[in-house]
Amino acid sequence: MATLVTGLIGTACTTGGGVTTQPAPAPAPDEQVTVSVWSNFAHRELNGLNKVLDGFRAKHPNFTVESQGSQDDDKITQAIRGGNPPDVAISFATDFLGQFCSSGAWQDLGPYLERDAVDLDQIPDAVRDYTQYKGVRCAMPLLADVYGLYYNKELFDRAGISGPPKTLSELREMAERLTEFNPDGSIRVAGFVPDLKFYNHRPQMLAPHWGAHWQRADGTSGLSADPAWREFFTWHKELVDFYGRQRLSQFLASAGQQYSADNAFQQGKVAMMIDGEYRTAFIDEFTPDLPYGTAPFPVADDQPDRYGTGYTTGTIIGIPRGAKNPGAAWELVSYLTTDTDALVELANSIKNVPTTKSALTSPKLSVDENFRTFLEIFAHPRLVSSPASPNGGAYVKFTEDFATRYLSGEVSDLDEGLRKLDEQINAHNELSGN
Repeated sequence: MATLVTGLIGTACTTGGGVTTQPAPAPAPDEQVTVSVWSNFAHRELNGLNKVLDGFRAKHPNFTVESQGSQDDDKITQAIRGGNPPDVAISFATDFLGQFCSSGAWQDLGPYLERDAVDLDQIPDAVRDYTQYKGVRCAMPLLADVYGLYYNKELFDRAGISGPPKTLSELREMAERLTEFNPDGSIRVAGFVPDLKFYNHRPQMLAPHWGAHWQRADGTSGLSADPAWREFFTWHKELVDFYGRQRLSQFLASAGQQYSADNAFQQGKVAMMIDGEYRTAFIDEFTPDLPYGTAPFPVADDQPDRYGTGYTTGTIIGIPRGAKNPGAAWELVSYLTTDTDALVELANSIKNVPTTKSALTSPKLSVDENFRTFLEIFAHPRLVSSPASPNGGAYVKFTEDFATRYLSGEVSDLDEGLRKLDEQINAHNELSGN
């Protein structure tokens, strides 16, 4: 994936790197036009998108909208490189936003936003951050994912725990109390899985709760300079040692697929985990009787003011370079991202968080107790997203790989390891032209 997207940088148009300097006009009301939309939605989620597109067609009877699901970034990127892209692209991977914008693979939407006086203040700061790169807004947010704590109430009751943890020390203590071992010593129930490639137990989702920062002020990698990262890795290593690496590996090997009915949390094999708001829909579909609750993820003991915040990313939408009908494409992009009723309908169907303030407060938004947690996290003033990069978020991948080596005991000197990790990230950025 990264190789394909990086290849676009060398093929960007010479006129501003593929940036559109003048917005293409919208079709006349009596002009028949076809707009193709590619997304990676499938099954229930694709049906939800298509119903919203039906609403757009009702308002624009001169439009024919062709929606094609199961189109990931690889397929979209190859279509752009081949000169036959869709008019509208929907991506789940904000990690590649920096490449999309800097290469011109996705067109600059700034001229359209300026022409139509779109109020970007309706979108939270963290969400605006992950849809632009170095001043180029080549995407709009469609829906957001927000991450918080899921916990099994039945397992909590069995362990004599009355409510979810608020601090990381409480999380550690509860994880040990909630863990259950089989007679042979293997793990039957994991209180919390400290592996940093398990489901959404990823550095970018978890780091904000330690107050860890990815970069120094000059934009270079700053993991070795931030004590929070040392605390982050140490906390995970101590919990790995509690389980035992071999026992934890055996447990992970038997864990079900993340987006299936066999998900380990849904099966009662994991007592607490970090996950997005969309998990509520999977639970409703696969295990509706699961006794669970949601809460903000715990924070560092010395940073209680962070409690209630979280990490956000989301689905982004844009107009690829070479789109046949960019003016018509913008009409659809604008509808999907700024029309309150459209956003609410899609959010209700897919169970994601809508990305405008008016949609968040709409009385039509379907909200239960567990979903409300994520709306509250999304509204927190310290909501965090990952910094955009021109190389597909390679710094996150490098950090995950380092975590695997450190947690397995392959890296013994954490400080030296973090310094080498910074060097690796900075060297990769230099090669990418950052």
